[in-house]
Amino acid sequence: MFGRKTQPPTVPHTPAISLDKVPTQLVSLAKAAGTSLEKSGLSGQRAAVYLVVDRSLSMRPYFANGSVQHLADQALGLSVNLDDDGTVPLVLFDSRPYPIVDVRLDRYQGVVAQQHTLHGGDRTMGGTQYTIAMRAVIEHYIASEPADPALVIFQTDGTPQDEEDTRLQLMQASKLPMFWSFVGFGPHKVQFLTDLDKMRGRLLDNASYFHAGAAPTGLADGVVYDGITKEFGQWVPQARAKGLLS
Repeated sequence: MFGRKTQPPTVPHTPAISLDKVPTQLVSLAKAAGTSLEKSGLSGQRAAVYLVVDRSLSMRPYFANGSVQHLADQALGLSVNLDDDGTVPLVLFDSRPYPIVDVRLDRYQGVVAQQHTLHGGDRTMGGTQYTIAMRAVIEHYIASEPADPALVIFQTDGTPQDEEDTRLQLMQASKLPMFWSFVGFGPHKVQFLTDLDKMRGRLLDNASYFHAGAAPTGLADGVVYDGITKEFGQWVPQARAKGLLS
């Protein structure tokens, strides 16, 4: 019929790693992540995926009930689509830095509990200082001499003790090819993250905030992936226009 506009076909997303090389337990996650990437206009996009996890004392129940490990699995499923090295650097933080370890396709089950125990378990969980983790990610990313941008999944359940430093760090990081996707745990939204998402003074909007709630494992994987990737899909062309991406 004359005058009817047809929508361009969705470009199928091709994972960075063939699904036949992915552990069976992660295939459904990888497929759900691929669907979200398609919806966000990120078909064919490549990126290094990082996972930052809050190890403050209030996070104790989320380590205990498997919510943190499930997010690590989801991050790896996303990485399958974006990065062909099959690894997600895991950055734990509280009031101090912890060594970065890789969550890998051949070593991912129970890795969160192992690292938590290695660092003293519940008895050593501290405060909440975002910039410790942010600097660790930035240094690791730059040292890797990357060809692709970084998508940083930054999980937390509360406002940091270093609010002003966090704002400054995010502002400075807006000049780098890095996008920060904040994921909130807990019964209430973190107002600081809502404000951070709208913060002015950056080269471009380099962050988003998705609140997963008090029962993150109860959310469909696709909902979580949509929350993580939606604004990343908006950032990519803006970063390219600013010369941050080739």
